[in-house]
Amino acid sequence: MKKTYFIWLAIQCVVWTFAFFQLPPELNERRLTSMSIFFIILFLLPLLTEKPLIQTILFCIQALITIIIFYPIDNVLNPYVILIQSLIIAEAVFYLSRLKSLIVIGVQLGAAAAIVLASTLTASQLAWCGLYYLLLVIALLHYQVIYKQEKAQRINNDTLLDEYRRMKRQLITEEEQARQDERMLIGHEIHDSVGHKLTALLLQFEAFRLTADEKDKVMIGNLKELAEQSLDETRQAVKSFKQREVGGLQGVIRLIRKLEMESFMKVNFSVKHGAFAAPLTGEQSFAIYRAVQEALTNIMKHSTTREAQVIFETPGGSIFRFEVINLTTPAPFFQEGYGLKAMRERLEKVGGLLEIDYDKQQFVVRGIIRLTDRSG
Repeated sequence: MKKTYFIWLAIQCVVWTFAFFQLPPELNERRLTSMSIFFIILFLLPLLTEKPLIQTILFCIQALITIIIFYPIDNVLNPYVILIQSLIIAEAVFYLSRLKSLIVIGVQLGAAAAIVLASTLTASQLAWCGLYYLLLVIALLHYQVIYKQEKAQRINNDTLLDEYRRMKRQLITEEEQARQDERMLIGHEIHDSVGHKLTALLLQFEAFRLTADEKDKVMIGNLKELAEQSLDETRQAVKSFKQREVGGLQGVIRLIRKLEMESFMKVNFSVKHGAFAAPLTGEQSFAIYRAVQEALTNIMKHSTTREAQVIFETPGGSIFRFEVINLTTPAPFFQEGYGLKAMRERLEKVGGLLEIDYDKQQFVVRGIIRLTDRSG
């Protein structure tokens, strides 16, 4: 709406510039006052979009003011008055309903008739003026019908889009709940079967160690330690099954899928140099997931575009690097907010660092984590 207002204002200024030079050199006080009132109304109209009745009255006042400003002197018609009156009618049709715009059109055509008939015009010129106003009104009313239909269709589409997003969110929530229920079920099965059997095995090892020969106690102790390690790993697995949020690199893929489906973001995700095989710890993987999540969320909230590029790579195999790139113009007075600061601190805790690069064309969030060789 703001853009439309400035377009109207620019057109009015251009037309009034030409019309002003066609006015007589000696402008009396009445005409100057009328021009001032005309432009005051011009600036007030966009502020009264919620009050169509007041807008209608103001449009009618503008129409009547054109008679005072452009009433022919020596029967000479100012041709630009026709354009100014056309703009008044067009603006009324744009802002008002059918009935109210017809009222403004009737008043404006009456003002136009008063000005044209007071001028010295031939019959053919009068006919052309009448034809012009007729075609103008028909075209603008036809536009009004199409515009109202498109507006209603746009509202309907927005409603359907909101409903689609709601259903997508519900679907994602249900899928997440189903996965969580399945994970909980698997976790309980592991805990109730494998966990209990390993606990019973430990008790049997301990009972056997107490009655075993001295030469066998070392081997039994080793077997018992192996069973204890297996029990600890089983408990860790059960604990991980109970976590509601899956982090790491797989979590990033799920996050991208969710944003594309629910928020209509377009994310170009690429993996280079075997990044998925990088020896990352669980803490490092989760830190990467959180960093990418925060960067994509910031793009969705603050960027003028909904396109992003996510790159994972391990150049040389010694570091893991991720980049989230948004092709947009950053704010000239950019400052790191709480999210970026938290992202930086999280990466530093796992031996990484965060870099922010931006210029006139793109905004880049880059994270680097040094890899440790865990092959041994």
